Amino acid sequence: MANRTSNKSGQRSVGKRRSKKTNGGRMRCFVKGAVALLAVLLVLGVYYVWRNMPREDRSVVVSKVEYPIHGIDVSNHNGKIDFEKVAADSIVFVYIKASEGVNYKDPRFDTNISNARNAGLKVGAYHFFRKDKDGAEQARNFMRVVKDVDVDMPYVIDVEDWGNSYFTRNSETVRNLRAMVDCLEKAGMRIMVYTNKDGYRKYLKEHFPEVKLWLCTFMHPDKLSAFQWDMHQYSHWGTVSGIQGEVDLDVFNGNCEQWERWLREK
Repeated sequence: MANRTSNKSGQRSVGKRRSKKTNGGRMRCFVKGAVALLAVLLVLGVYYVWRNMPREDRSVVVSKVEYPIHGIDVSNHNGKIDFEKVAADSIVFVYIKASEGVNYKDPRFDTNISNARNAGLKVGAYHFFRKDKDGAEQARNFMRVVKDVDVDMPYVIDVEDWGNSYFTRNSETVRNLRAMVDCLEKAGMRIMVYTNKDGYRKYLKEHFPEVKLWLCTFMHPDKLSAFQWDMHQYSHWGTVSGIQGEVDLDVFNGNCEQWERWLREK
């Protein structure tokens, strides 16, 4: 009996050891799998960011003879601006950030609008669109900020992937954008959408052919014949008097007479 007891005890010990080894192996497999998944997600995330990064081309120069209506767009990021000096540097218009998402207001919006208008610049307001936020709520936020402000140019919705949600489906982005555009237009606001070529292809071309386009691409406007654009942002690295650091540079697609007619459009 002693031998049988000893054998049973030994079998139980071996079983426990095997169970521990099995559990340990499963845990190691789980950890390895989780690490591999995180590595794949990291690679995909890096690729997505790289794929949507603006390609720097700082060499574009746009003649003020060929395109006489030049402007800039600014936000709180640009700090305190001397708009008198801006206007003296052959700048005709300025788009100013008003809002973002469903509840953010740019803290310099009111000051920038007032000072830019006092300097004789044509002014406009833009909203940074959050792809994963309800479009109607974003429209209401934009309208709250600009409701008591006179602007000269169409209200702009800034639609871009850079600095936005990486995981929002294109269909959701289009749905939220449609809700925002419809809400603003119902309120009688003239709309223009800012985006780059990739954003135009994904969100605008098939869904918003009627909306005015402000296109960001770092090339000369003469090369944009494939697009029906009103505004063109051709640089993020401009230098303009009255602004410390770099600023976005924009041009209007037309001459001075066309510009005046465009401003009067309803």
